[in-house]
Amino acid sequence: MTVHPSLQTYADAWTHSIESIAELVKPLAEGEWNRRTPCPAWSVRDIVSHIIGMESEQLGDPRPIHSLPRDLYHVQSDFSRYMEMQVDVRRHHTAPEMTSELEYMIIRRARQLRNETRDPETMVRAPLGAEQTLELALRMRAFDVWVHEQDLRTALVQPGNLDSPGATIVRDTLLEALPKVVAKDAGAPASSAIVLDVHGPLEFLRTVRVDAEGRGSVDGSPSLGPAVTLAMDWETYFRLACGRVRAAAVGERIKVEGDQDLATAILQNFAVTP
Repeated sequence: MTVHPSLQTYADAWTHSIESIAELVKPLAEGEWNRRTPCPAWSVRDIVSHIIGMESEQLGDPRPIHSLPRDLYHVQSDFSRYMEMQVDVRRHHTAPEMTSELEYMIIRRARQLRNETRDPETMVRAPLGAEQTLELALRMRAFDVWVHEQDLRTALVQPGNLDSPGATIVRDTLLEALPKVVAKDAGAPASSAIVLDVHGPLEFLRTVRVDAEGRGSVDGSPSLGPAVTLAMDWETYFRLACGRVRAAAVGERIKVEGDQDLATAILQNFAVTP
């Protein structure tokens, strides 16, 4: 148990997801590590490499000294270049090397979380030399490992854990970004409401309200006259919001009522992860 209860939810979700990932990849044959995943340009090995690298940085380990190849055409920004470093340095590691490094990292990181005594507002290392609070760092690690667990499950055709502790954190984090998607990116008109109705393992109904000044907010109360209602299953929702699929590819899983042009604009801007 961590000293601060506000951190425990994130630590528990992280533990559940990271242990699920370890179970998923432990029995894989060498060739299975090269399977493509829904995460753009990354294989099973790449995702596990990314997780190992990010958790190692949370432990305070130095980043690898490594030059990226020039033909990684999916690397288009400083952020993606930063993330790719931990991935590319492990691209030729064998299956036993990958699983043993993952298991050792989990042991070290779990010990760190059990013994965590720092205040949640303590500033810690973040990508690109930035800083973030410890609470935000743990929240984002819980978010990241659950989403990547789902990437691996899709690639390995082993569905599961769609309603695990990490799923709830991912839901809440994605919903926080929804007002910007609707009000700013999609340009929903002032004094309008957009309803999102999600069913499946994780069910929820949320209304995004755009006030007279064009600012968006989200709440759990229904709207009697929404401009748009979007209904979809939970898996479709998080895959869209995390940039794993485009709306056109899963159109049959999305039910749209109301202003079709506004619905299209919302769905085109639905992805909120880097």
